[in-house]
Amino acid sequence: MKKMWGGRFKHGQDPLFWKFQSSIDYDKELATYDIKGSIAHVKMLGKARIIPAKAAQSIASNLAKILKELENNAFKIDPSAEDIHSAIYIDLKKKIGDAADYLHTARSRNDQIVLDLRMYAKDKISILVGLIRKLQSALLDLSKENADVIIPGLTHTQHAVPILLSHQLLAYVEMLERDRKRLLQARERSDEMPLGACAMAGTSFAIDRKYVAKLLGFKKVCQNSIDAVSDRDFVIDILSAIAVLFMHLSRFCEDMIIFSTPEFNIVEIGEAFCTGSSIMPQKKNPDALELIRGTSARAYANLNSVMIMMKGLPLSYNRDMQLDKEELFDSVSMTEDVLKIMSGLVRSIRTNKSNRLKAFEDDESLFALDMADYLVRKGLTFTKAHTIAGKIITHCIDNRLKVSALPMHELKRFSDKFSTCFYEELDAGRSVARKSSVGSTNPFLVRQQINKWIKKIKGR
Repeated sequence: MKKMWGGRFKHGQDPLFWKFQSSIDYDKELATYDIKGSIAHVKMLGKARIIPAKAAQSIASNLAKILKELENNAFKIDPSAEDIHSAIYIDLKKKIGDAADYLHTARSRNDQIVLDLRMYAKDKISILVGLIRKLQSALLDLSKENADVIIPGLTHTQHAVPILLSHQLLAYVEMLERDRKRLLQARERSDEMPLGACAMAGTSFAIDRKYVAKLLGFKKVCQNSIDAVSDRDFVIDILSAIAVLFMHLSRFCEDMIIFSTPEFNIVEIGEAFCTGSSIMPQKKNPDALELIRGTSARAYANLNSVMIMMKGLPLSYNRDMQLDKEELFDSVSMTEDVLKIMSGLVRSIRTNKSNRLKAFEDDESLFALDMADYLVRKGLTFTKAHTIAGKIITHCIDNRLKVSALPMHELKRFSDKFSTCFYEELDAGRSVARKSSVGSTNPFLVRQQINKWIKKIKGR
């Protein structure tokens, strides 16, 4: 098949280079968008009387047939095609002959490629934000089911203070909301129609770019033809938002891996998301969580790949920019899969409620902050109270004692501010209930947050 750009060349391309430069193996992902963009373009050309109306109608109707073939998995890619754009053109030319050549009027592959990519981005982001909502909903349901479950809060992966499990789960709902908004912002920046930029300088034909934008559902048109074809910051926006999303997903996975260990025994992951060991019969490994945690590396790598590829390119278009697609398609595809898996995984989680207070019985240092706050309410400065609480904890560790086992006369050796009501502070339920600041782990405030999210996400 004669190449669209072959007029300048006397000789053919090196076969190895031709195979190397071909993008058809992955840019076929854009086939639907390429056809829809071409239909809009040719309708505009006919409407503006730039090409004969009859040719425009023939091209549009036959492109619609190709789209139908594509949707029915009946479209066959010509082996001589170097990319999806030429594959569709080859098929169109087989159907209508030389009339297909009108399609290239007032358009370059440069603006055609970025049009397809922006249409793809808009559609896929809409899917991803919907999947984030489903994951938030699953986390919200788990929070509601375990609204009163108290667990040891961790800093530096060490016991810190009592918190509600639901409070920690809601932290991820908040993170995912920011991830959702980042993707929506990326979608907004993708929502500019580049067609009409042509190679880089625009066209001498009286095209109607706003009409094409309207047909394709774009809010506005790109205002600078060089910028339209030469930047991929909207791709980087998406990859960046996905990388941050995977950071949050990975941290959640790590939390659940830790919480599911026998040492913590807070949660149990459903068997549908675990595997066993080929040698140790007892094993139930949280493989889904570990693989999602590991997949975050790919999200970061894809972002870095496109950033590095773009960093030294002069304006305007350079063929290096072909290398943005595999990374984008990979990140979007794995994000779709992971979000679907995560929603099911979260719904499989069960909490070990019978074991929930054992950690506080075994390690009363979790009440050290409550001890300090108690002394502050008795009139000491927090710095002084902090020091006294620390000394009491050290004394108990050194002598293998529990704080609750210390008699009052021993406590008064550390401070005369202690009285018998102090022992009431050594209670996980009382500890979380004492927290009263906005956004804290207080059960009443956490239930308010759960209800707020139910209303926001589920509309009830």
